[in-house]
Order: sequence, then C-alpha cells, then structure tokens
Amino acid sequence: MGFVRRNSLTLCFLLLMAGALVGQALAGLADYNERQTAEGASAASLGEYVTSAAYAVDVAENWQSEYLQFFLFIFLTVWLVQHGSPESKEPHKAGTESDEDQQVGRYAGEDSPEWARAGGLRGMLFSRSLGLVMGAFFLLSWGAQSVAGWAAYNSDRFAQYEDAVSWGGYLAAPDFWSRTFQNWQSEFLAVASMVALSIYLRQRGSPESKPVGAPHGATGVEG
Repeated sequence: MGFVRRNSLTLCFLLLMAGALVGQALAGLADYNERQTAEGASAASLGEYVTSAAYAVDVAENWQSEYLQFFLFIFLTVWLVQHGSPESKEPHKAGTESDEDQQVGRYAGEDSPEWARAGGLRGMLFSRSLGLVMGAFFLLSWGAQSVAGWAAYNSDRFAQYEDAVSWGGYLAAPDFWSRTFQNWQSEFLAVASMVALSIYLRQRGSPESKPVGAPHGATGVEG
C-alpha cells in the first residue's frame, strides 16, 4: 500500500483515463454504427472500431491539445505572471532565475539530481526537460491526429465515391483545422479560468489553491 499511497494521484488519473477511453469507445461505436446503418453499410464490431482511424483521430486530437496546454503553460509561466494567482510565480521572479535559486551547478545539494549538478549540455537539457518532453508529446500526438484524421477523411470520401486527398492536402483541409482549433480553444479557456479564478476562490487543502485565509493579492502561494 505504500507504493499506491505515494503514487495515488498519478494512479487515479491513469484509471480515470482508462475508464474514459472505454466509455469513448462504447459511445463512439454506437454513434459510428448509427451512421453506418443510415448509409446502408454494415455495423462494426468493438474491435474493428477501436482499431479504426475514426477512433484514433478522436483520441489523438484530445491528447495533442492537452499536451499543448501544458507545454505552453510550463514555458509561458517562466516569463509571464498573474498577480494574486497561485499558478503564477511572484512578479520579481519572472525569468529563468539564478543558479542559486534553481539549485543547479555549484548550488546543487547532495540529494539533487545528478544532471542538476552537471554543467554544459546535460545541465541545459535537464533544466528544460519537462517543457521539452511535453512539447515532444504534443508534436507526436498532433502528428498522429493528422495521419489518423487523413485516413478517416479519405474513408468518408471513398464512401461518397470521391477521390482520396494527399496527406498534405488534408493538412490544408478545413476538417483538420476544425478538429484542431475546437480543442485548442477549450484548453486555453480552461487555463485562463484556473489562473484567474484561483485569485479569488479557494479549495482547502489543494496545492492548486492558496490557503483559505491568504489575501487575494498573494501570488505564487500554495495551500
């Protein structure tokens, strides 16, 4: 139970994700088969649906927008601040901060990660590793969305007896950008809401909130 307790937050969200994927598969299959029946085509099995481009593009387009949200938030909060929000650091700390503040190089402690003590390329990469990995996940999932969306788009065109389009042609198509922007706008709104509402609202015991009694103007203070 020690492992489960120490990692309960991650494990909980992984289980929630798995449940949501199953729910999406079941609901998506029902919707997909309704459209198949309306068009006079045969219904698909669950296995056929979850391995189809139609399911893959729906999953990938959600993943890419989530990773974009975190990638931008991680990098923008280095320089941009929001007075009164626990999601922001204090205005005078804007920027990459000093080696002493970040405990890197000669200021690293005995229990600091090895790469935090290293200089040169290793130290530079480790000091930006979280944002870089999030950015890489975004690009990979966005690429997966484009390929799966392209396959699904051409499948619909074949059903209408229309010619297939190239991958480049799909990237310029309204379908790709409609799928992309409808996810991006919701992520940006969610982040803006969290940053702004956490100035005035509280959640007792949550590190995403200021302490209940903290002044509205307190910035970078976590509960």
